[in-house]
Amino acid sequence: MSGRQRDLVDQAWAAVSLDDPGSHPDPPAVLEVTAACGHLPSNFLVEEVAVASVGAALLAAAALSQQRGGTTGSVGVDTSHVADAVRSERVFRCGGQPGGAGFAPLSRFWAAADGWVRTHANYPWHRKALVGALGTTDEIGAVADAVAELPAVEVEQRVFDAGGIATAVGTLDGWHAHPQGRAVAAEPLIGHRMTGAGSPRWRAAAGLPMAGVRVLDLTRVIAGPVCTRFLAALGAEVLRLDPPGHPDMAAGDVADTLLGKKSAFLDLGTRDAAAVLERLLDRADVVVSGYRPGALDRFGLGEESLTERHPGIVAIYLDAWGHHGPWAGRRGFDSVVQAPTGIAMGESPDGHQPGALPCQVLDHGTGYLAAAAALDGLRRQGEVGGTHVRRLSLARTALWLTAQGTSPHRGDGSAATEPETPARLVRLDSARGAVTAVAPPGTLGDRPLRWPSPLTAYGSDPAAWTSG
Repeated sequence: MSGRQRDLVDQAWAAVSLDDPGSHPDPPAVLEVTAACGHLPSNFLVEEVAVASVGAALLAAAALSQQRGGTTGSVGVDTSHVADAVRSERVFRCGGQPGGAGFAPLSRFWAAADGWVRTHANYPWHRKALVGALGTTDEIGAVADAVAELPAVEVEQRVFDAGGIATAVGTLDGWHAHPQGRAVAAEPLIGHRMTGAGSPRWRAAAGLPMAGVRVLDLTRVIAGPVCTRFLAALGAEVLRLDPPGHPDMAAGDVADTLLGKKSAFLDLGTRDAAAVLERLLDRADVVVSGYRPGALDRFGLGEESLTERHPGIVAIYLDAWGHHGPWAGRRGFDSVVQAPTGIAMGESPDGHQPGALPCQVLDHGTGYLAAAAALDGLRRQGEVGGTHVRRLSLARTALWLTAQGTSPHRGDGSAATEPETPARLVRLDSARGAVTAVAPPGTLGDRPLRWPSPLTAYGSDPAAWTSG
């Protein structure tokens, strides 16, 4: 492991273990990193940050295993495997066909009157908000003409006011001066809070550190699902809930984001569903929420309400823009967060047109850090009791990435790429036939992690725990 890579692993582990990054706290095991970086050309240290995020999750898994009386021995990760894992949605196949939707035509950069704008319109309701805000049709040429007549920040504000997603492209210095950039900079990479409520939940030693642990998955898209699927690979029972009126994909589909989980629809706005949710929470050990702040508060899933009613739980909250500041309640995705934070212009191929990272590392990196935070919260809960809350955001992970300086493995600013020869593909059974997916990265005690099989279909399971 290089000195730079070791420093990043130390930073990630310090954020997980709640210690001062300058103190370099000792992790529970030695992380062995094999193979050199260079698989993800970028102007930023994308691959190194991804390796550190996965490494922190593996170290937290080793610490939890030790707390439960087990042993893990060595902990290892291969950089080429991580490079494949952070592009996993691009190589997932069902029946030989891609399983992901990719970016919709209106999810892209647009030239504005004074700069550039990035939009996200993969969901129909966001596409409707975008074209409604611009007063145009959803044809690419019509949207391009409408955006070209307006200043970038006006497009950003109009689309936001309409319930859509758009951000003006900015520089790193501009983001540091932006009110939301300053708010994000004041937050830790992993925020934490503990209350004294909740007795320790004792768990016996098991073959995997998350065996017997129930995780309620209230996440969508990439970051949250990466967190919860990794917890599933570590032995957790993961149940994902989605609103039937705003699905993440077509009912019955199989996807990279469902690996290792059960998937159910639940309309939280109904009285019957509220009772089901409460029963699930009564037996949950971990809740992972990937919705914007406040979006689930009316269902009793906000931090204060959840922790008061369910002491002893570990609650993980992920969002796009941070937990304070004027943008805290805004919707966002990895590709959009890259725009104002200086990443898009940092990846510019010509100094004028914005570029993109070679993978959605803000999503994947935040997902693995969130998994590490959940594992650490469980370990602490098992030792001292209490109720443990962790908060992470894509924007804060972006700040961590950009703070590391430039990469020796320069990129050309092109969009996310697929591995040329994915080295870690595995074949699994699924509700739709055979699928191929990237195996979970890392080894514990020289044993590679594996996805539980078969892979479920979206919305096909009952909203109930299957264990205990």
